[in-house]
Amino acid sequence: MAAAGERPLSEVQFLTVAEVASVMRVSKMTVYRLVHSGHLPAIRVGRSFRVPENAVHEYLRDSYVGVDTA
Repeated sequence: MAAAGERPLSEVQFLTVAEVASVMRVSKMTVYRLVHSGHLPAIRVGRSFRVPENAVHEYLRDSYVGVDTA
């Protein structure tokens, strides 16, 4: 059962490390570092990782640095 505000697992889209790297425009090694440091949640499938798509968007939104124009 999904917690309040979370989608059921059957509706979650998972991305490979390569797909996350492409979305974020970084190297795959950077994505692995984010996963291993706990900054980006992931699940392990065999020897590879899958990252929930919404986690990538949350990470980018939370990491956004605005520029003051005042």
